[in-house]
Order: sequence, then structure tokens, then C-alpha cells
Amino acid sequence: MQSPLPVRDGVNATRLRLPAEGPWGTALDYMMHRWGHIDPQGIEDRFDAGEIVGEAGLPLDGATPLQDHTFIWYYRTLPPETRIPVELDILHQDEHLLVVDKPHFLPTTPGGTYIQESALVRLRNQLDLPDLIPMHRLDRMTAGILLLSTNPGTRGRYQVLFEKRQVRKEYECVAAARPAPGHPAVDFPVVVRNRMTKSRSYLLAEVVDGEPNTETRIELLEKLDGGARGSDTPRALYRLEPHSGKTHQLRVHMASLGLGIVNDAFYPELLDKAPDDYSRPLQLLARGIRFVDPITGSPVEYRSRLELSEAR
Repeated sequence: MQSPLPVRDGVNATRLRLPAEGPWGTALDYMMHRWGHIDPQGIEDRFDAGEIVGEAGLPLDGATPLQDHTFIWYYRTLPPETRIPVELDILHQDEHLLVVDKPHFLPTTPGGTYIQESALVRLRNQLDLPDLIPMHRLDRMTAGILLLSTNPGTRGRYQVLFEKRQVRKEYECVAAARPAPGHPAVDFPVVVRNRMTKSRSYLLAEVVDGEPNTETRIELLEKLDGGARGSDTPRALYRLEPHSGKTHQLRVHMASLGLGIVNDAFYPELLDKAPDDYSRPLQLLARGIRFVDPITGSPVEYRSRLELSEAR
């Protein structure tokens, strides 16, 4: 559903669905029920200022009946954020696409405590492209190629490529050169298939019984000299080619082989939450992406210019 409010400061207006019925007489009553314990005066001020609108973009007031609207929109008050000390690198830009190298630690889209400090909001503000939308996502801790649509008119043609799995992605990672104790030796290249689920309420993805819904081809590229910093464990560089796109898929698949990715705080073991250590990024990089461009009909490929710090 199209928002009647434009993007402001790189951030979309928030959409709220109002209940069809309940003990609330007005939209104001319902918002007070949801968030009145946080900032009741702020909610009243927004209604008084006409900053909360309905489907037609017309402002609501404190007396607007609950049943008059199914959805309402408003701008969130953005808390101050500490800048993440990393930078985006623009690799390609045209009238349809923007391709960037996303650094480690920067989320793709706004969420949680990261709003302005997300790749999408930074790029919207930097390039004055309020209609910019990512075509796919990278985990906050994963670096590399990120493809974004700059043109709403052609966006659907690129989205279809992802929906039909006509986009080929290539990743690299650094992990142990041999599996952890208790895991069998691996004969590379290997294809890992399993069924994964992940709920929004739990940090980790889980492997469950059932028909596989994930697949990754994993290839050993080279054995690396020495071990990861602070470790005597021999390490290696791997190429990962996912044929599905589940959250944390690559990290789970590597860990399932006893080859957890270097500096992974989730897999194979969930570590205690700690402040970001910018000197120890997750050693996972989206190296390349290729597809047949639906506008030109020509094959294209974009490659990251980043390097994994533990592969140098």
C-alpha cells in the first residue's frame, strides 16, 4: 500500500493498522493504548499538529472515530544515533539500478536501534533518492555487493528476477581449514541441503526435519597461511553459492560442516551480546552477483572490491 506521506530524512512514514473494533472510540484512544505510557503528550501534539494522516492523506484529529480508517501513517521521532565508522562504496549507478559495496556492521534497512545508520537511509540522503529500495538484503554483519532499485517504474522487472531465482550470487568466507572435532571430513566441493526456519522472536535460524528449503554449494578456494588472529587453527578461504535465500543460511551451512565462519557470534555457538568490535568483522563477503538485465537483455555481473581481513 502506497504511503500518502513522502519519505522524510531518508525514512519512510510508519504505517499503523487500526483494529476494526474494540474499547477505543477514536484513533487517538487506540494510540494512547499502544504508546501512551511512553509519550502521551507527544501523541496528542501530533494529532493537534495534523501529523497523523489516513488513507487519503488527510490529517486526523483527536476526535476521529476509530472505524473511519483501517490504516494511518505518521513519522516516528528518530532517536539520536552514533555513527557507525564505516563507509559505502558506490560501484555502479544508472537510471534503474544502484550497486554498492556494503561494509560490515551497517544494516541494509532501518530496524531496531539502526535507522539513520542503515545503508538504505544513508544512500537516500546522500544521493537524494527517496524512492531507493533494496532488491535483496545482506545481514548487518555481512559485507559486499548490494543491489538497489532507483526507478519505481522498472522495479518490478528486477524483483521478478529474484522471485524466480534468476539471480546468481557468490560469497566468500574464511573458516577453519578442517572440521571441528565430532564432524566428518568434507570432500569439496560439497552441496549442503536442509530445512531451516527462523522466527522473528528468536535470533537464530534452526535446522528442522522436513523437505529441504535451502541449498548451498561450497568450494574450497585456498588454504591460508597460519591461523586466524589469536588462533593457531589452520584456516581456509571458501566460495559459497546459495541456491536459496534463507536468513543466516550460509552461516548455518558452514557451521553444520564443523566450519563455523571466523568471528561469527551466532553459529555454531551463540555468544554473549557484546559491543561491536570493528577490528573483528564476520568473515563473510558477498563477492558477486550476476543476471540477465531485464531492460537491456544483456548479461551483467557486479563484483565487490572489498577483501576479507582474515584472507589477506
